[in-house]
Formats: sequence, C-alpha cells, structure tokens
Amino acid sequence: MGVEKRRPIASLETNYMKQQEVSMRRAAKRKKLLIRRLSAFLILVLTLSYLILSAFISSNKVLEAKKEEKQLLEETLAKLEKKQLTLENEIVKLNDDDYIAKLARSEYFLSEKGEVIFNIPDPKEEEEEEKVPY
Repeated sequence: MGVEKRRPIASLETNYMKQQEVSMRRAAKRKKLLIRRLSAFLILVLTLSYLILSAFISSNKVLEAKKEEKQLLEETLAKLEKKQLTLENEIVKLNDDDYIAKLARSEYFLSEKGEVIFNIPDPKEEEEEEKVPY
C-alpha cells in the first residue's frame, strides 16, 4: 500500500522529434521577441501620449491666461476710450470763451471788477474727502 514511484518517460531520439524540438524553440523565441516588440511599442505609445497630453494641458493653461489678459485689456480700453471722449469734450469746451471765463472764476478765483465769487463745495467732493484716510 505504498505510493508507486513514477518512472521518467524516455524520449525518442528520432529526426521528427528533433525537428519538433527545434520548431518549438523557434516558436518560443518568436513569442519572446513579439512580447519584447509589443512592450517597446507600448512604452513608445505611452510616452507619446503623455507628451501630447501634457502639451495640450499646458496650451490650455496659456489660452486661459491669454483670455484673462484680453478681458483686462478690453476693460482698460473701455476706460481709456471713455477718458478720451471726456478729454475731447473738454477740448471743445476750452475753445469756448464763456467756458474759459467760467473755469477761471471757479478754479482760480478770478473775477471781473466789482464781482464777488462764492465757491460752494460740491457734495460729491466732500464725500470723497471724508472717505480718504490721511
């Protein structure tokens, strides 16, 4: 009742068996080379994918920064255009002698003979002066 020992199977040394063994080695070698080529190709594809994806992400960041800069520049342009219109209106007014006389009286306290100037402060200017801390 013991365990029977198995005897190793003897291999036949025929031409057919030698050919089969050589073909099996070639097949194993081909399979190994195929796995190496596919691994190298996979690494190449992953590397290229990473590079393309990182370039895409960085270009998106640059695009967002440019959009923000464009928005700020558009706001600045609108303010400058408004200021330009104000200055153009001031130029037109400064060509009028009546306006220059009024400006000289109010800003520089110049008056004609016998004229008394009373300067009443503007309420908006008073509010701005109160808000400004010294």
